[in-house]
Amino acid sequence: MKFNLKEVFQPKLFGLFEKGNYDGKKFTSDLIAGIIVGIIALPLAIAFGIASGVTPQQGLITAIVAGFLISFFGGSNFLIGGPTGAFIVIVAGIVSQYGMQGLIIATIMAGVFLVAMGLCKMGAIFKFIPYPIVVGFTSGIALTIFSTQMKDFFGLPLDLAVPAGFIPQWGCYFQNIGSINWLEFAMSMGCLFICIFWGRVTKKVPGSLIALILGTAVSVLLSKFAGIEFATIGSKFPELANGLPMPKPVAPEFDFETIKGLVSPAFTIAILCAIESLLAAMVADGATGKQHNSNTELIGQGIANIITPMFGGIPATGALARTMASINNGGKSPVTGLIHAVVLLLIYLFLMPYAVYIPLGCLAAILVMVAYNMSEWKTFKYLLRGDKSDVAVLLLTFFLTVIVDLTVAIEVGVVLAIVLFVRRVMQTSTISVLDGNQLAATEDPEKAAMENTDKLDIPAGVEVYEIDGPFFFGLASRFEEFENRKSGETKVRIIRMRKVPFIDSTGINNLRNLCERTRKRGVTVILSGVTDKVHASLVKFGVDQEIGADNIFPHIVPALAKAKELAE
Repeated sequence: MKFNLKEVFQPKLFGLFEKGNYDGKKFTSDLIAGIIVGIIALPLAIAFGIASGVTPQQGLITAIVAGFLISFFGGSNFLIGGPTGAFIVIVAGIVSQYGMQGLIIATIMAGVFLVAMGLCKMGAIFKFIPYPIVVGFTSGIALTIFSTQMKDFFGLPLDLAVPAGFIPQWGCYFQNIGSINWLEFAMSMGCLFICIFWGRVTKKVPGSLIALILGTAVSVLLSKFAGIEFATIGSKFPELANGLPMPKPVAPEFDFETIKGLVSPAFTIAILCAIESLLAAMVADGATGKQHNSNTELIGQGIANIITPMFGGIPATGALARTMASINNGGKSPVTGLIHAVVLLLIYLFLMPYAVYIPLGCLAAILVMVAYNMSEWKTFKYLLRGDKSDVAVLLLTFFLTVIVDLTVAIEVGVVLAIVLFVRRVMQTSTISVLDGNQLAATEDPEKAAMENTDKLDIPAGVEVYEIDGPFFFGLASRFEEFENRKSGETKVRIIRMRKVPFIDSTGINNLRNLCERTRKRGVTVILSGVTDKVHASLVKFGVDQEIGADNIFPHIVPALAKAKELAE
């Protein structure tokens, strides 16, 4: 089968101009929305950069480069890309263990994984990840972000080495509780208060931006007129005061051992990116009535994460809050994302020296608010009422994310998703014995349920079994019931497969073994209601020859006639 790139890669931006339906009015809307979203993204990009263990300029570079590329190559009209809170934990872990070079390699590898997922048309798969797993991830990440910000939120000394890990972090905080700077804490609480309540004033301008401006203004004024100094970005990154040069592309240095060690973190980044971007795209679709292309989106995300780290950036994905801000402010197309990136670029070139005055407590307050919005605590509480297995999955994913490691949580979560899927399919797939003396003379389940349907007698010496649902490896254990059901008078066993949409290799093997054991007991196996798809699988594996081509029927009527003939 010939591979067609256009089937999986159709950037919305390209189609926008091909159709010729983009005009000055739409551009004006995109321009206004892009400027607003760019301003909104500023404090978040800086905060995410610092919280991830890198510099504020790297957070901004990510928002600029990745934000532009995700909008340029993406499969959504509305998705705004950039750094997000979901990556803070994993990025900080990679940087601490492998350094910046390791982060560059891991992000590029994640980008390659994402492109491969898109080319393999795996976009739809992420829609089926069980909701408890997604909520467990996001809630766990939110709590972890909250934990990492407590040092700056309480104004603990800048030189305090806070260990990694949720429990060691809080042990360190309690040990240093006497070092709390109450002025810093008051600054943090004031900014948090603004973030919480500013939405009651207006939703057009985000509370995080107002908190950033007012917090910085208070810090500067108190420093100048009262001699009160706050810990600021300049305290941590004094080099920003001199401005920043434009980043130049740098080729990473690959080596096999580093790549091997970074496969798991890179896969985690890729999965997080895919989940967050596609969930954000689906929410945007619901708000606008439009439709995104999930495979194109994965490829676009992959391209962005391959290129961005070469400019010093960190992992990026679609950001739900910025996406909804774009929609709410009139954004119509991917052009909004391009303009938001240009706005951030201008800020990077001309305003970054002023970033040194931003208090760290203010950024911590913004991230605490981000963590709260990510936590989905209402949804978390709601899911605790659900099925015991869903609750177990939710709590396991949550605690693994918080206490153990995000990479482990992702890996276990993916396995759990597979196990849950198999379990639920198994619950819908059954093997039953038809105990009645008559069968409906149709292969249509709906017609069979009608009272006026013709009935067929089951001949003496014949047993009829019916498989309902996919005939796959999950049914392997169910075949034990066949072993002990044969009575002394049974000569023919009909296996009715009208409700079997497909059969996999394990199902084929189980069917073959069943037929072999049944044959040794002197019982002939007949298959009825075999669809073309299932029959093709039987032929492919040679099972039709083992059973006998004349013992396989598409309909129950000739199958019963043959069984009656053999049983006499």
